[in-house]
Amino acid sequence: MDQDTRFPDLPGVEHSFVELPDGLRMHVAEAGQGDPVLLLHGFPQHWWEWRGVIPALAEHHRVIVPDLRGTGWTDAPKTGYERDQLLADVVALLDALEINRVHVVSHDWGALIGSLLCFEHPERVRSFLCIAIPHPFIRFDIRAVPAFRHLWFQYLVATPGVGPRLLSSGRQRFLRRIIRGFSSPRTTWTEDDLDVYADRMREPARARAASSLYRGLILPEIARIARGRYRDRRLAAPTVILCGADDPVMRPELLGGYEDHADDLTIEVVQDASHFIPDEQPDAVVAHALELIART
Repeated sequence: MDQDTRFPDLPGVEHSFVELPDGLRMHVAEAGQGDPVLLLHGFPQHWWEWRGVIPALAEHHRVIVPDLRGTGWTDAPKTGYERDQLLADVVALLDALEINRVHVVSHDWGALIGSLLCFEHPERVRSFLCIAIPHPFIRFDIRAVPAFRHLWFQYLVATPGVGPRLLSSGRQRFLRRIIRGFSSPRTTWTEDDLDVYADRMREPARARAASSLYRGLILPEIARIARGRYRDRRLAAPTVILCGADDPVMRPELLGGYEDHADDLTIEVVQDASHFIPDEQPDAVVAHALELIART
């Protein structure tokens, strides 16, 4: 079990560990009071990606920010990185915190879990802000093919042995290249910024967890979406999808096809941002989240 509890400092945030029924010890950062808002992070990050979002949301809401399985300060067991277990972790956390319904704000693979929560447990979701991940009803568009070259790193991360070593060893140039490569040219990352994420990935169990995550959830879920796995489902929660204007993969002109599958879904473009919108433009995330929550 990881005993390092030297969290990066963010005023107003309290840290705790929640023991889930399957034995997973999950780290949770919390701030504020009021209606609960659940923030789910992406790869290769942890709760700290929401550092620019938490304070403003906490002025109005109880903000709950877990490190998902294998990330940050949560346990990194050898197994459990498939869709059903990762979804079950989030549901178990809500149960442990005695939260029946929640507003969900999620990024990257956390948004994949957010979509599954909307489908499998619609009674638990009041609204859904989905960041940098397309809706699950998307159809193949030939115009998307040139963007596939930007996803070269995914199969390296997913390769046992290779992925963990690239993520954790040496100066971790691979991890840093992923973050910088999917950021707007107008975004500046300092080494200290990147160290907060890279340092946790130095632990071998967490690097292996990241690789397992790609094999167990991310690549299989992308394939399910591409095959139309969710086109017979309906998204009932009021939903906003945010995409960065500089994102080389998630282009807003390719995101149609949801109209017959969602009760209330809109797509918004965030300027001066690419994939890592919560880090790049946190004020935009806060504004869209508060607007969505206010009308639900």
